[in-house]
Parts: sequence; C-alpha cells; structure tokens
Amino acid sequence: MSHDVSVGIVADWLVTFAGSEKVIAEFIKLYPDADVYSVVDFLSDESRKKFYGKEATTSFIQRLPFAKKKYQQYLPLMPLAIEQLDVTGHDIVLSSSHAVAKGVLTGPDQLHISYVHSPIRYAWDFQHQYLRESGLNKGLKGKLARWFLHKIRMWDYRTANGVDHFIANSQFIARRIKKVYGRDADVIYPPVDVDRFTLQENKEDFYFTASRMVPYKRIDLIVEAFSQMPDKKLVVIGDGSEMAKIKSRAGSNIEILGYQPDDVMQDYMRRTRAFVFAAEEDFGITPVEAQASGTPVIAFGKGGVLETIRPYGERNATGMFFSEQTAESLIKAVRHFDTIKDTILPQDCRENALKFSAQRFHDELDEYIKTKWHDFNERKRIIY
Repeated sequence: MSHDVSVGIVADWLVTFAGSEKVIAEFIKLYPDADVYSVVDFLSDESRKKFYGKEATTSFIQRLPFAKKKYQQYLPLMPLAIEQLDVTGHDIVLSSSHAVAKGVLTGPDQLHISYVHSPIRYAWDFQHQYLRESGLNKGLKGKLARWFLHKIRMWDYRTANGVDHFIANSQFIARRIKKVYGRDADVIYPPVDVDRFTLQENKEDFYFTASRMVPYKRIDLIVEAFSQMPDKKLVVIGDGSEMAKIKSRAGSNIEILGYQPDDVMQDYMRRTRAFVFAAEEDFGITPVEAQASGTPVIAFGKGGVLETIRPYGERNATGMFFSEQTAESLIKAVRHFDTIKDTILPQDCRENALKFSAQRFHDELDEYIKTKWHDFNERKRIIY
C-alpha cells in the first residue's frame, strides 16, 4: 500500500491497556504515521509507550467534570461525541469498537474497516442482565435506562451503514453482528501475547482463576463451587466491585490475592493444575494465556472459548467445558477433570495457544487491509 495513504485510527475510550487497546496498538504498528482519535484519552505513561507515545484527538467529554474516573457515566453523550471527531482527512479509517467507535462519520471516498469486539453488549442481548446487576430494572431510573438503551440501539443499528467492512474477533461475535446489524463479518482472532508465557510441564495441586471482579465474569460462581470442594485449593487474582461479595463466600481452601502484577499472575498460570473460567466472553484472552503456559482450562462452554479450547474427547485436547453457569455444573466438571487430567498434555495446550499469537494477528490484519483497499480503489476506478 502506498505510503501517501492517510490512515485514521478510532477507539471508544483509552483508559487502560486491555483487549481493544491491544488492537489499536497493532493498528499503530502497521501504520506508525496514523492519527488516533478517541472519546477520551487518559492512558498512563506506561500504557502510552505501547502506543509509541501517540496521544489521541479527543471529544468534548475529555473536558467534562470527573471524566477521568467516571467517563462511562457519560455514555448517553458518547454517540454525539464520536460523531464530532473529524476524520475526513483520511483515506482509510480503522476503528476498534465495543461501544461507539464504529459510529465515527466517514464519506463515500473513505474506506472504513471496523474491528468489533462486540456490538454494545448492555444495549442488545445483555440488556436485561445489565439492568438487573445495575439495580436499574425497576422504578423511574429503570424506565429512563430502558428508554436510553432503546435510543442507543437505534443509533447503533443506523451507524452500521457507515462501515464498509466488519471484522469480528470470533465466530461468536460474527453471529452477533449478523443478528444485530444484518451484516456479514470476517473473523480475525485478536492478538494474544503468548510469548509472555512460558511452558511448564510439572503442575502443582491447586486451581487458579484471574479476572476483574465484576458480575459477568462470574468469579462468585467459581468461589462458591470450590467452597463446596474443601479438598480442592483455589487461588484467585483480581479486584473490583464484587470483591466483598466474593470474599464473603470463600472457604478456607480459597486464597484471594487481590490485584497482582503480571509476573505474579504468570507464575500462578504456569504452576496451576488448571485455569478456571466461568464467563460468557466474546473471545476470552486469559484462557489462551493459560494454554500458552501449558495449562488446561475448565471453562463455561459458551462464547469465544468454544473456538479457543479443544475439549476433552477431541484429539490433542486442551481443556474441558461445563454446560451451565452454576456451581453444581462446575463442581461436576472439576471432579471429572481430576480423573482425566493426565491425558491433557501441556505441549498440546501450548501449541494450540500459538495459533492466536500477536504476530499471526499482525500478518492477517495487514493482508486484509491491503486487499480491501485494493478492491475499494478498483471499484472507484470502474465507476469513474
């Protein structure tokens, strides 16, 4: 692709360095001269290094009171905010979207490719769960929340027309895009830094989980299940709004370490008998990181994990699924895993994880964008 092609990169918000930000970092690696745009940008200096020092052009929300810590409370203003970001000077616009980034305004002579981590979860199929967990399922506040989510669904559906090509981070999300927007999406699995994790074949006698402690991650379910298995040790790393609730359910066989730096998490990931994962995730990076450590995964069998874990019973298995998000279902899976754990080989786990490496993502994305840009220009040439 010609060096004189101008690229604009659009994020929802830049606050932490998580899944969508890792995609932005890969965009920047492909196009180091690109400009970056976001509703807000409060990245730490350490995280910004991964963006090669780039700062985003931000919206008016950046300057609103308490935006740094409470930016998500400005969600009702975000559709307006993203539409005020001027990307008209770019030939190609790349958005990394799990909320509003795909709604940036582009013209007919611009190619807009949107990498979608999920359509806005709390506005679509997770709406009822979100309202319950937020205490917004009744009363006046509940009515207002439902009205707002109705409006944002209308906006979200309409703005799908401004995207030329959707990339989904899993087949699961491609189906969700088809259901919500009526559009087909190509699948490129997100980048996982598998090189951060090293293979360890000798495992110790404990189970492990790590996550933000927020409701949909279902750490409470994992803790409840292991509290009913006092003969099984569980180590938990993470912090968040559910911490007090989770601690109150933990038996003496459960060690809750709170937030820990990456090197501590990696050490436990290498040594554990199995990583336990109870969320319904769009993709799920931590189960891949566990496999990169040679560690099997016991996961709730729905969402992206169906594409990243080879279950027991298949050749070169890397884990096991449980069928219901209940303590009883997880207990049954753990008991079963104990009887077959020696048949799941650390080397098979590691080899499976390498399919999701950052280099693989970089190469697939580069080829994809080049192909779509070529096709876009061919169509314009024929028309004109």
